[in-house]
Amino acid sequence: MDSLQKILKTIKAKFGNKTAIPGFDKGIPGLDTDIPGLDSNSIKVFTQKQLKEVFERLNKGLSTAKATGDLKKLQGGYYDLTKLDSTTGNYKQAYEHYKLYTLYRDSLIKEETERKDLQARMQFEFDKKQAVAKAEQEKKDAEQRRIKNIQYFTIGTLIFLLVVILLIASIQWRNNNQKKKANTLLQKQKETVEDTLTELKSTQAQLIHSEKMASLGELTAGIAHEIQNPLNFVNNFSEVNKELLGEMKDEIEKGRFDEVKILANDVIDNEEKINHHGKRADAIVKGMLQHSRSSSGVKEPTDINALADEYLRLAYHGLRAKDKSFNATFKTDFDETIGSINIIPQDIGRVILNLLTNAFYVVNEKSKMKNEKYEPAVSVSTKKINNKVEIKVSDNGGGIPQKVLDKIFQPFFTTKPTGQGTGLGLSLSYDIVKAHGGEIKVETKEREGSEFIISLPVA
Repeated sequence: MDSLQKILKTIKAKFGNKTAIPGFDKGIPGLDTDIPGLDSNSIKVFTQKQLKEVFERLNKGLSTAKATGDLKKLQGGYYDLTKLDSTTGNYKQAYEHYKLYTLYRDSLIKEETERKDLQARMQFEFDKKQAVAKAEQEKKDAEQRRIKNIQYFTIGTLIFLLVVILLIASIQWRNNNQKKKANTLLQKQKETVEDTLTELKSTQAQLIHSEKMASLGELTAGIAHEIQNPLNFVNNFSEVNKELLGEMKDEIEKGRFDEVKILANDVIDNEEKINHHGKRADAIVKGMLQHSRSSSGVKEPTDINALADEYLRLAYHGLRAKDKSFNATFKTDFDETIGSINIIPQDIGRVILNLLTNAFYVVNEKSKMKNEKYEPAVSVSTKKINNKVEIKVSDNGGGIPQKVLDKIFQPFFTTKPTGQGTGLGLSLSYDIVKAHGGEIKVETKEREGSEFIISLPVA
């Protein structure tokens, strides 16, 4: 109670003899009190009945406002009650109504603040969501643009690849067309070349045959000379045996059987000699036949020393038969440890014969220069070196000029005058030696002579 009195005193002291609390002399805009002209002057002239009616209306309005929860009308109602109470001097009630007024006013302010805060937060959240949505949309737009760019790039790439493929296909088609034309042309050229090759092979075979026949012709005189020697021995020993048999017949009639035995032994010795020289002639004929026949292509064990010696003599006597004035020294140096080697005897024999014929030809040409100190000489030697056999044919002729040395194994190349050589001898010899897995080379000095070296494998 003391506290309330203090408050009232405070109110009176604050407001003095004023008829109303400052600020309560005007109505709140929009306050639905249905009390027109409710101000300090009008309240003073109200009767008790009218004041009672005003209070009832205000309380009824407050009740309705409380029922509906209308804070704004509650604030206005308590504002009017405070004004009425302060005007009528009921300060205690005015104070209570004033507190309620300020309570609802603060509530409204708080509600408005909260509403504004909520609105601000909602606006912030909305703006945030809008920003996020915008960012998401921009991200989606960027992604869509990226996807579209990828699609455009993919489509562009596919179009480019399609163009490239079409271009390649066009080029390939053109190339295939050109290849077909080229293949047709090549086929025609191939057929032409094959026909030409067939003709060349036929011509080559004829040339080789001509070369063989030419060498065989050169051998004819030598062969005749070689055969003549054993035939002379056969004839001579046959005549001697005829005489010995006549003497043997006489001795038998005389009964001198000791003499008969001696004569019989002489006849047997002569028969062995006849047989030996007959075989010698047979071997010469067989060698001539082998040389004239085509090669069998089959290697066989061959005594290379005997083969070289035989063709040395045939070549020498062949040249002697054509030129009676020709004379030369020929030497042999054979390695007796060689034994037999696997070769095609007709082919290697042809190589040795060709080298020997050339050697005798060059020493004969040099001897025609009327140099009294010059003595023509040709030599043949063999030597086994590891698993190879070397056959050397040497001469002391004029040698081979350096300017033509690289050409001597080429087909149709010859240093002999026209009509005296085909130019195939050394070329064929080179091919034959290579076919045997060997090699042929030449060492020469001009005006001093040449040496051809053939190297053949033993096996």
